[in-house]
Amino acid sequence: MIVRRHAPFTALFIILSILAVAPLLAVIGYTFLEDGSLSFDSMLSVLQNNSIFKTMQNSLLLGLYVIALTTCIALPLAIIRTKTILAKYDWLDIIFTIPFMTPPYIGSMGWILFMQHNGYYEQIFQADAPFTFFSVAGMVFIMSMHLYPFLYLMLKNALLRIDGSFQDATLIYGGHPIMNWIRAILPLLISSYVMAALLIFIKTLAEFGTPATFGKRIGYDVFTTEIHGYLSHWPINISAATSLSLILLSVCMLIWYIQNVISRKHSYGTLSGKSTNANQMKDSLIIRIVSSGYVLIILGLSIGVPYFSIIATSLLKVRGEALSLSNITFSHYTDLFTIGSSSFQALMNSINFAFVASTIAVTIGFCAALYIQDGKRKPQQFLDVTSLLSNIIPGIVFVVGLILFWNAAWLPATIYNTSWMPIVTYIVLFLPYSVQYTKSALSQLHPSIHQSNAVFAQNSWIILLKIWLPLLGQGILAGWMMTFIISMRELVGSLLILPPSVETSATFIFSQFEQGDVSKGMAMAVITVLLTILCIFLIELLQRKALRTN
Repeated sequence: MIVRRHAPFTALFIILSILAVAPLLAVIGYTFLEDGSLSFDSMLSVLQNNSIFKTMQNSLLLGLYVIALTTCIALPLAIIRTKTILAKYDWLDIIFTIPFMTPPYIGSMGWILFMQHNGYYEQIFQADAPFTFFSVAGMVFIMSMHLYPFLYLMLKNALLRIDGSFQDATLIYGGHPIMNWIRAILPLLISSYVMAALLIFIKTLAEFGTPATFGKRIGYDVFTTEIHGYLSHWPINISAATSLSLILLSVCMLIWYIQNVISRKHSYGTLSGKSTNANQMKDSLIIRIVSSGYVLIILGLSIGVPYFSIIATSLLKVRGEALSLSNITFSHYTDLFTIGSSSFQALMNSINFAFVASTIAVTIGFCAALYIQDGKRKPQQFLDVTSLLSNIIPGIVFVVGLILFWNAAWLPATIYNTSWMPIVTYIVLFLPYSVQYTKSALSQLHPSIHQSNAVFAQNSWIILLKIWLPLLGQGILAGWMMTFIISMRELVGSLLILPPSVETSATFIFSQFEQGDVSKGMAMAVITVLLTILCIFLIELLQRKALRTN
C-alpha cells in the first residue's frame, strides 16, 4: 500500500467522516437535540402538519407511478434489444443513455416549452394538445422518459444472462411461445427487475429538477421541493427542513435495505446452454417494423422532442412568434461566450468549480479504491460503504447537512459563503463515481500484480507512480470526466449553497427559465448537454479500449 499499516485507513476515515458522515450527524443532531438534551418536538411538529402528509403521499405515489410507466417502456425495449435483429446494434445503448445523462430539469423544460399554450406542439400541428399534459400524468411521463434507460439496461443485461437453451426447451415441450416465455423467462427477470424498480423509486423520491420546474406549475409538492422551500423561502424553517430530510432519508434507507435483501436471497446463476446469436436472428417483416418503430418512438419522445424544444428556443429572436428562418438568431450563444457577461461568468464558475471538485474527488477516490480493493476486511468494508453514502442518500439531505455542519458555532473557520462551499458539496455528492470507476479498473487487474508489488517494489511511491497510475489511468480519467460533467449541471445543491451573486450554469438556466428570459437559459442548456454527450462518448471509448487491452 501507499503508506504502511493503519495510516491509510486513518487518513481516509478522517476525510470521509468530514465529507460524508459529519453532515448526516448534523441533520440528526439539529432535529433531535435542543439545548444539549434529546427532544422530539421538531419531528412531532412536522408530523402534525397535514401538508406534510400530503407531500409524503405525493412523493410515494409519484414513485409508484414512475415505476409502472418505466416498466411499460423498458421491458419491451429490453426484449427488442435482445431477441430481435436490433440486438446487434450496440451503439443504440449509447443513444439510450442520453436521456438518463441529460439533466432532469433541462428535459422537463424542453417538454414544458413543447406542450405549453402556444408552444411548439400547437405551432407544428395547428391544434391544441389532445390531452391535459400539465397534470400528474405529464409529470410521471417526463420523469419516466428520464429514468427508463436505467431499468432498460438492467433488464437487458438480465436477459443476456439467461441462456437461449431455456426458451428452446420450452418450445420442444410444446405450448404457446408467449406463455412459455412468461412461465420460463419472466420469473428469472423478477430479481433484477425488483432491484432496479426499487432504485428507480429512490431516484424518483430524491429528484428535484422535474418537481421544481414541472411540479411547481401543477402544484404537486414532493419531499425535495418542500425541503428546498423551507430553506429558501421566508420565514426560514430549518427544523422542518431537517425533520423532513430525516423522513426522506429513512424511506430511502428502508428501500435500500429491501433491495439488498432481495439481491442476496434471490440471485441466481445458469450453468449450461448457449444464448441465441444475435447475428443469426431472422425476424419477420412485421416484427422488424414493430420493433424499429417502437425504438424510434421512444427515442423521439425521450430525446427528439425535448432537444428540439431546447435548441429551437435557444435560437429564437423573439419569443411568442412562430418558429421561422426570420426569427432565428445566434445572439444568445454570442452572449454566452462574451467575456464579462453574466452567462459567461456562470459558465466559467461551473467549469472552475467542477474542475477542482472532480480533481479532488478523483484523488480521494483513487486512494480509497486502492485501500478498499476487494473489501474483505472490516475497515475496507466500512470505507467502501462510507464512500458510497451519497449514492444511497438523496442529495438534498446531504446539502442540508453541509449547510448545518459548516455553520456550526464550534468550528474555528468555515467555508460557508465562499467558493469552496460548492466545491466541497460536489465532492460529497459525486465522490462515488470516482471510487466506483477506479474500483472497476482495479478489479480487472490480475492478483499477481499486488503480490509482485509486495515482493519486488522498493518504495511505495514508485509503486504509485510507475504501476498503479498507468494501470488505472483509464478508470481514473473516466471517473474524473463523470464527476466533472455531473458537477457542472448540479442544481439543488447549487441553489442552496452558492455564495451571494455567484451563479453556475445550472442556476443560470433555472433562473432564466423562471424569470422569462428562456432563450438565454436554453442556449446554456445546449452547451451543457453537448458537454454531457461528449463525455458519454469519451467514457464509452475509454471502457472499450480497456476491454481490448484486457
